[in-house]
Amino acid sequence: MTKVAFIFPGQASQVVGMGRDFYENSALARRQYDLTENRFDFALKKVSFEGPLTELTKTRITQPAIFVLSGIIFAEMQARGYMPSMVAGHSLGEYSALVACGALTFEAGLDLVKIRAEQMQIAAEQNPGTMAAIVGLDYEQVKQVISESTFSGVCQIANYNSPGQIVISGDVYKVQAAMSDLKKAGAKMAVELSVGGAFHSELMRPASEALEKVLAETQINPPKYPVYFNVTGTATRDPQEIRERLNRQLTAPVLWTDTIRNMIADGAERFVEVGPGKVLQGLIKRTAAEVKVSGIGTFSELEQMSWN
Repeated sequence: MTKVAFIFPGQASQVVGMGRDFYENSALARRQYDLTENRFDFALKKVSFEGPLTELTKTRITQPAIFVLSGIIFAEMQARGYMPSMVAGHSLGEYSALVACGALTFEAGLDLVKIRAEQMQIAAEQNPGTMAAIVGLDYEQVKQVISESTFSGVCQIANYNSPGQIVISGDVYKVQAAMSDLKKAGAKMAVELSVGGAFHSELMRPASEALEKVLAETQINPPKYPVYFNVTGTATRDPQEIRERLNRQLTAPVLWTDTIRNMIADGAERFVEVGPGKVLQGLIKRTAAEVKVSGIGTFSELEQMSWN
């Protein structure tokens, strides 16, 4: 039997209009959106369905919006009998993955995501920073160039997305200096990203400390399926280890390439991105061209879904 991995997207997969088709065609989606909207101080449906993009892109808004839609899509897939052999999520997507495998209830996941998003936005406002995509150098090359920088401040690898695609994060001037050094070292491209903060860096330490307290009080159950985590690229079913990995994730690199390679080593033959956008599908294709990759982000894709 083919082993299927469900993967859940994180921030930067948002698009204006996401979820509207589910709301119009799915009673489950309408119920979920209506029940969750009163947990926020913004109009979740309106911003998701109508934008504007500048509002939807705000960290405290985009994270819950993506999480809610990913949860709805998974629930619709589950109702149709589609279940994974293993799961993983990219950054925010880990919370969707934990709901999918039963480690978190949807409500507990939503509460964690709300607090996480709010605290990340606060940390970004208190400690302004930036991120940059680096193309054409491997993980160790980027790490070495950063370590040799003479500029003071924070700069570290934030995402190991696919072979040859690394994202760095930290203080603005430090990151910009590193971009120049990385180009000199042979990077084909070094592009500063339009983001709300220096995510997955030490500048997120205040958010990590706030989240740690909430995680300690959250019920986490042993997951039904293996869950692969960003900070190690490996799976665990231990609730306490899950708490620790979720907390470390805010200041540590997202080792997505390692995650995908380990899932394949453990038998994954097909990956299905569950949530808006196609970001993760592209990363997997650049990491492992031999596996099957698809995604469910719209209601029409759900209706057309097949394991064949």
